Amino acid sequence: MTLKAILFDMDGTLVDSESVHFNCWNDVLAPFGVRYEEDDFCQRFSGRPTFDAAIEVVEQYNLSVSAQWLAQAKYDAFEQFVTTNLPPLMPFVQEVLEAVRQSDLKMALVTGSARHEALPILKGYGFYEWFDCVVTKDDVQNPKPAGDPYLLALTTLGISAEQAIAVEDTHTGVTAATNANVPVVAIPNKHTLDHDLSLAVSRIDNLQQLWQWVQTKL
Repeated sequence: MTLKAILFDMDGTLVDSESVHFNCWNDVLAPFGVRYEEDDFCQRFSGRPTFDAAIEVVEQYNLSVSAQWLAQAKYDAFEQFVTTNLPPLMPFVQEVLEAVRQSDLKMALVTGSARHEALPILKGYGFYEWFDCVVTKDDVQNPKPAGDPYLLALTTLGISAEQAIAVEDTHTGVTAATNANVPVVAIPNKHTLDHDLSLAVSRIDNLQQLWQWVQTKL
């Protein structure tokens, strides 16, 4: 089956935003006397839905607010931050996205972030218009690790799962792509090196290697 599209995750795959997410969490939790260390927090929560993390934090610390309130506070903090402070790009993002854009391949973004979190980043870097399809957690009833975001991307692009490759950095993301039967290449970052990425068809070090790998499939 000919490869027709690359479906990219965003956080930790295209942008180095895990530290931003962590800092926003700590800012929101500070009034409750809760503080995490970055490595511990990111190992535990990277790639997981914000609401799931909020449920766990509320239960662990018996907080006086609901998980829904906590998740919304974190969404708001992240959106406010990235509107004026773009997280740095991961290595080789600019050149690889340009290469995909200039090829015959379609390109989609499939993120577990909310639309109001993702769009300031994509538009801030000028990438938004490059994607043929952008799927956020708001576009599906069941976000990652469910396969729904990837299934929606496939439908929007008009291709089958076998004609796509997903690019993910976390266990949650790899699971989501696999649940949609999309082959996935894992590129772990410093926070996800110990994640179970065994469902991926390949595990590589960076996006430059990804593009070299993709060219062998064309």
